[in-house]
Amino acid sequence: MKTYLAALFFRRASRKALLVSLAAVIAVAGVTQAGAQKDKKKKTDQSSSDKITLPMTDEQQIDYMLSEMLGAWQLGDIEKMHSKYADDVSMVNGSWAPPVIGWTNYLAIYQQQRARMQQVRLERSNTYVKVSGNIGWACYQWDFSGLVDGQPAQSQGHTTVVVQKRGDHWVIVHNHTSQVQGAPAPSPENVPPQQPAKPNGH
Repeated sequence: MKTYLAALFFRRASRKALLVSLAAVIAVAGVTQAGAQKDKKKKTDQSSSDKITLPMTDEQQIDYMLSEMLGAWQLGDIEKMHSKYADDVSMVNGSWAPPVIGWTNYLAIYQQQRARMQQVRLERSNTYVKVSGNIGWACYQWDFSGLVDGQPAQSQGHTTVVVQKRGDHWVIVHNHTSQVQGAPAPSPENVPPQQPAKPNGH
């Protein structure tokens, strides 16, 4: 009987010891895992803070601003476009028309023209940017294609903008856009009744 009780006690003690050991292992694993996660988070935080973002030069800022403006022009994103233009902007186009003065006047023309267009694609190339103090200028070529009044249309041209740094960002204060007359044109039956809007709405 004593032997049986001793064996039973030993088995219970062993089971209890095993459970205690298992609990200790789980606790240590939990602490280790928590520590590992904490270390991982710490390393992630350090690696994000170690990344140095170099500021863009004025020329790069202007080039980026032009990309955003032309993207907004294609999508019809008026708010984003407005953030790239000064309220007192002046605009000259290649047709024989008076300059457009002010964002509000330009917006009315842009909205009329944009409503006639679908599937717009506009590509910019050969951009040159120059900065002198808080004034800069840029010129580039553009290639437009899309549907105007439901008909295929294509045109090419060039644009020169004068930009000014106001606050901490560059805005367009003057835009002169011209369509190249010798550019390949759609076949006569596909020519829309009016010329397609040029980049920046001219």
